[in-house]
Amino acid sequence: MTQQSTAATETAAIIPPVRLAHFVLRTSRFREVIDWYKTVLGAEAAFENEILAFLSYDEEHHRVAVLNMPDLEEQKDGVAGFHHAAFTYDSLGDLMATYKRLRDVGITPVFPINHGPTTSMYYQDPDGNQIELQVDNYDNIEDATAFFYSPAFAENPIGVEFDPEDLLRRVEAGEDQAVLKRRPDIGQRGLEAVKLR
Repeated sequence: MTQQSTAATETAAIIPPVRLAHFVLRTSRFREVIDWYKTVLGAEAAFENEILAFLSYDEEHHRVAVLNMPDLEEQKDGVAGFHHAAFTYDSLGDLMATYKRLRDVGITPVFPINHGPTTSMYYQDPDGNQIELQVDNYDNIEDATAFFYSPAFAENPIGVEFDPEDLLRRVEAGEDQAVLKRRPDIGQRGLEAVKLR
């Protein structure tokens, strides 16, 4: 790269994308993975054959694509790579209704946690890929962002685990969702204090 092109690159305006469109998974458990994402996300196939499936739960033509690749090795723990993708619900009631629906078909979270900015439940698909189903805990992005700069977040950037059955009971009992989403203060906590799956 020449000095001129380097300078042009440095002064050019950065144009960020307007949204995340989709992610793509490769699997040897093709049918099982497709069925799992259809169940968890309430997705339908825009296109599906024996090699490829495009799944969506909204107006986008696909949010998740699945490639059939026979004889792949199993994922190994402790190897760099994709950790999870997150999907946001409109309310804590919607998130917990989804928890209940999935629980009733045998799909349960591996890690329920109130991060502070979100109340989240992490799930593993049949290949061990994780997705996070979450609800925003703040009414606007400014307040959520401010939490990242707070002393409470500096002390505990991971969050506080919760019992989804207890939270479901409290939501169904009509407790104030704003109160239920407020993260408890448990003091200092770092990565070593929580088993990240």
